[in-house]
Amino acid sequence: MQENHAYSQLIYRIQRPVYNETVIRTQLLNRKENTTTVCQKLAQKFQCSSKKAKAVALSFLPILTWLPSYPVKKYLFADVVSGLSTGVVQLPQGLAYALLAAVPPVYGLYSSFYPVLLYTFFGTSRHVSIGTFAVISLMIGGVAVREAPDNDFLSANASNMSEAIDVRGRDAKRIEVAVMVTTLVGIIQIVLGLLRFGFVAIYLTEPLVRGFTTAASMHVVISQLKYLLGVETQRFSGPLSAIYSVKAALSKIPSTNVPTLLLGLACLVFLYVIKVLNERFKKKLPIPIPGEIIIVIVSTGVSYGLSLSKDYNVHIVGTIPTGLLLPTAPNFFLLPKLLTDSFAIAIVGFSMDISLAKIFALKYGYSVDGNQELIALGLCNFIGSFFQTFSVTSSMSRSLVQESTGGKTQIAGLLASLLVLVVVVAIGFVFEPLPQTALAAIIMVNLIGMFKQFRDIPALWRTSKIELAIWLAAFVASVLLGLDYGLLVSIAFAILTVIYRTQSPKSSIMGHVPDTGLYCDVDEYEEAAEIEGIKIFHSNSSIYFANSDLYVNTLKEKTGINPEDLQTARKAQKKQKGKTNSNQSSPLKICLGNRQGDSNSEEAVFLEPLSTVHSIILDWTAATFIDSVGAKAIKQAIKDYATVDVRVVIACCNRNLLVELDDLQFFTKDMTTDIVFPTVHDAVLHCLYSNSHASAAPTSSTT
Repeated sequence: MQENHAYSQLIYRIQRPVYNETVIRTQLLNRKENTTTVCQKLAQKFQCSSKKAKAVALSFLPILTWLPSYPVKKYLFADVVSGLSTGVVQLPQGLAYALLAAVPPVYGLYSSFYPVLLYTFFGTSRHVSIGTFAVISLMIGGVAVREAPDNDFLSANASNMSEAIDVRGRDAKRIEVAVMVTTLVGIIQIVLGLLRFGFVAIYLTEPLVRGFTTAASMHVVISQLKYLLGVETQRFSGPLSAIYSVKAALSKIPSTNVPTLLLGLACLVFLYVIKVLNERFKKKLPIPIPGEIIIVIVSTGVSYGLSLSKDYNVHIVGTIPTGLLLPTAPNFFLLPKLLTDSFAIAIVGFSMDISLAKIFALKYGYSVDGNQELIALGLCNFIGSFFQTFSVTSSMSRSLVQESTGGKTQIAGLLASLLVLVVVVAIGFVFEPLPQTALAAIIMVNLIGMFKQFRDIPALWRTSKIELAIWLAAFVASVLLGLDYGLLVSIAFAILTVIYRTQSPKSSIMGHVPDTGLYCDVDEYEEAAEIEGIKIFHSNSSIYFANSDLYVNTLKEKTGINPEDLQTARKAQKKQKGKTNSNQSSPLKICLGNRQGDSNSEEAVFLEPLSTVHSIILDWTAATFIDSVGAKAIKQAIKDYATVDVRVVIACCNRNLLVELDDLQFFTKDMTTDIVFPTVHDAVLHCLYSNSHASAAPTSSTT
């Protein structure tokens, strides 16, 4: 209240002439002459200097900006604790998400090492945890299964499903597909980053991403049902794959492996309880309870001790080769089939990464570079693919662990990757008895946060119906059509909502607020009053080919003045006068169309006087651009109103829009820049002054 009172004491008073665009151009503003040639601009842009070289090096290798000044005593212990905590979570998630990617579990460990190591040097976020992520892994798996389905690897002399499939040949082909997709994802992300296309993520609006990731979580849970039940089912991809997968899993319920189900449910309950405890006591716990690694160790021990695989037919991880693979080139012959999928994965992966990176950057007061993040992710995927990794991005669950345990820099991520390396090189064989149902439980429980996004629906219903429609469209399309087609449909729908908003903007007639220079909607504010003889039309949109007709029609509707109707009424009036010899000074009438009343009465055709409005002001405050179709429509409307003695002027047109009008040759000898005014108030004063001086009748009074 005190602040409002203080502002009420401030007085904004200025006295100046009424300006129009002609006055502004001739007396107030002179455009600077640009004497720099194209060659000079290119020379300046590509000019090499030590300062520029250093800036390029620092932007390409962000680690150089903070590592030389790394406060060892202050940060190192926190980063070590955070790195070990994150590594403990990254290990089981890497094994689990490999199942989603349709590749052997050890490839999840490879994907948890190389990309994390690379991101330490090239990434700009200090807190995100790069590596395997459920949604990206599932998208990779969908492509791998589509290109290498089980039916392509059936043995002719096999008697049942488990014996019929050449698992080794199938997995080798799926690894080949996953690696090639990852290579393409890396190339796409690097190219987009170099071209400064970091803004592409804006087309994945938050409701779209949240609806899409919720749908992806549904796919993930459905894909894990067979592991939880311990049954063999075909893995589907493409439209309606979720429905086919559920149907296949339910049809196998009678053959459920009971020990597998019991172990899986026990893991689910334990992990859920640990997750709740970590959330409830996160301020009291020095580090989160590592539920995933506990499950991995305990279930591996139980499986080995009770011989679950041999005696109870419980599916286990199986062979985990010790050591790292030699780098090999991807199979580029697969490129034509995988390009579209790779582009979708590249965009989704970057969107997930940059959204998390911005959250942490805002919280801790530093900045992230979207273009460099694209390059960093691209390098992680491209270089990693030569070492048999599949596509990665930042993980929300691991990033929260890395941040909540005190991680300060990507040294924590580096240590997490080294922990994974130790497992791959030295003790990977220990996890061979790990039951797949335990990994399924880890995956499902980690998706609880994703399913909480269903809470968006009532919130969006209250705040924005259009954003709710985007969320639902992304969810339904992605569940039914699959993640690849679902993403395309979601983006197309989001773009259509933008078109819809420009096709149905809010329009209003503005009125003057007394004793101010403010003009507001007369239907919304009691203080706003229309000025006699003037209609001020405001529309919240630009004017282009898709809405120019709508703009003109709305203008006629809102102002109540239609030039065609006025001309028709004038012709009818002349004809009526010719018949009745009426007085020349009688008021003109306007035909308003079909109305209720006596259709046989000539007076019913002329219901009210011809509009007394002499001026219309187009408020272009909200207009940001105009094309040739829109310019022609406005120009024609001005001419049409001029034929019925109604002046149309333009107010609040920004300088860039004026340049566009100049380029479109909007202004001519007949339609000069005199009709453009910098403010609505300038336009109002001009219209009032012009009308008062245009009144020639001796009996008329001018205020």
